[in-house]
Amino acid sequence: MAKVEIKQPIIDHIAEEVKGAQSVVLVDYRGLTVAQDTALRKQLREAGVIYKVYKNTMMKRAFEGTEFAGLESFLAGPSAIAISREDATLAARILAKFAKDAPKLELKAGVVEGNVYDESGIQEIAKVPSRDELLSKFLGSIQSPITNFARVLKQISELEVTAEPAATPEVVEEAAPVTEEAPVAEAAPVAEEAPTEEAPVAE
Repeated sequence: MAKVEIKQPIIDHIAEEVKGAQSVVLVDYRGLTVAQDTALRKQLREAGVIYKVYKNTMMKRAFEGTEFAGLESFLAGPSAIAISREDATLAARILAKFAKDAPKLELKAGVVEGNVYDESGIQEIAKVPSRDELLSKFLGSIQSPITNFARVLKQISELEVTAEPAATPEVVEEAAPVTEEAPVAEAAPVAEEAPTEEAPVAE
């Protein structure tokens, strides 16, 4: 069986793993102890990040024609890739944090949401909080004024409850007595004048 036929399933597997990934970070793992490598793999696995070591030629073939082809120029020396499907900055954050205690781990480059970044760019990406953290901070900034306003209202209501109300005399309004109106006298009938006969005129 030709070597190309043997390698093709691996190439197809790499291509399938990076397909639809939010980010792919390329690292040089040379110099890591067995204990460090085991700890790094454990952290990435628990976070849901795929971490694999592949030959550069196979990764190059798998990346051809995809948004990850820009990593070809960084495929030199022993390489491993960390693939994140959900959180675009997750792999870079974990690797950069781990590298602080294991300086032998080198972040070479990466592709984050379709954009290619070199080592310095990936280090900057690693400083970006997760989407959930950003959303939490955003909601916190919105809710803060509301929370403060609600606290002030609560304090005001507590002051009103604890304050002794001043005694106010009860005012009783007496109803005015109802007087009956006197009946209105009916007008007397007007007498009709009797017709007067004119005296006959003497002839």
